[in-house]
Amino acid sequence: MQKILDFIAKETDGKNYKSYKYCFESVDIPKMDYEDKRGIQVKKKGETDKSLTTTKSVKNLADKIGENGSPLFKYFLDGSRRTYKVDDIAYGKRLYPIIAGQIGVAVCERKDKHTFKPVNLKNPLVISIPENANAQTTIGNNDQFFTNLIKKLNGQEILKTQKLNFSKILPYKNTALKENDKYEDRGIARIQDEMIALEQRVVFELVKARKLNSDSFLIKDGSLEYMKSSEARELSQIKSNYDCVIGVSKAFNPEALSNDVRDISRSIAELKIYHRTPAFMYQTERIPDVKFAVWYLRIRETLSPFDGVLKIEKILVRDIQEEEGLDSDEIDLISANIINERNPVCYGKDDRWAKHLYPIHLTESYIKSKYLSDIHFINLF
Repeated sequence: MQKILDFIAKETDGKNYKSYKYCFESVDIPKMDYEDKRGIQVKKKGETDKSLTTTKSVKNLADKIGENGSPLFKYFLDGSRRTYKVDDIAYGKRLYPIIAGQIGVAVCERKDKHTFKPVNLKNPLVISIPENANAQTTIGNNDQFFTNLIKKLNGQEILKTQKLNFSKILPYKNTALKENDKYEDRGIARIQDEMIALEQRVVFELVKARKLNSDSFLIKDGSLEYMKSSEARELSQIKSNYDCVIGVSKAFNPEALSNDVRDISRSIAELKIYHRTPAFMYQTERIPDVKFAVWYLRIRETLSPFDGVLKIEKILVRDIQEEEGLDSDEIDLISANIINERNPVCYGKDDRWAKHLYPIHLTESYIKSKYLSDIHFINLF
């Protein structure tokens, strides 16, 4: 039975080398991977209460909501991917890595305290190979070539017998490497971009189904800084989809705003339990037409100064928000509801427990339960 890599090499006139196969996530040296993007520019205060210059407690509001109110957050979104080096393939005089991936994007819904269930799951399998796998690359025919290749691949016996399909081949640039650049990173970046596109799609599907409103918000695990600048009409639609979406980051750079906001890292480290910082309004170089409100909230007391602190983001979608900032009462309401999402936690099972919101932890666990095992996936190749 022909393996996937032999098929790709034959169809693209390449030579594969039966290289050692491994999962990148299982061999990488542990490091802090910040979700903050470079090029952040703080414009001004990001909330309507301009008099707020110190941190603020939202504990009383959280208690009131917990006793008498209804939770603001009904939906929880997480996205992840596993990437694998599955071979090297030669085109011309160069060798290029073949990167395969499993992507998982899921939304879970909580209707009441007794009901928590998945409502949307996208878990495609993908492959990333260099663009010059298409030897006849011309403007307009590249997409068609890789679309036809994936159709042929999915017709192979090894996938048909296991009832598996690959959704896309994601070509990466085959141009010469610059200093500190790697082809592996280019392939992984294409898979990461595909995951982000799927996250945006599930948000759009929730909006289209009218699931999100002022009483039914969604928490997205991670930063919202992933939109790409595009035509004004398309960007306006993307922004409006995020009116009831909050991004919550566990891995943030406490120095990200330090060039513009004095002593912000120290203010974050010294946050008291259940206190939030004032909100700041900022933009990024990649998407200059989008403005964000960002603030920091401590949900647990820990020994490390930044453990137990979350970075919270909201896209400013209306003109008045871009001028005046996010309503301070809305920021308090969001913060108080996030405090109420922190328990119970995954003590001992995840070294990020101090920053975990339990519904996000459950959503992440659901996604990972749907992955093929690393051994099973790698053996397809």
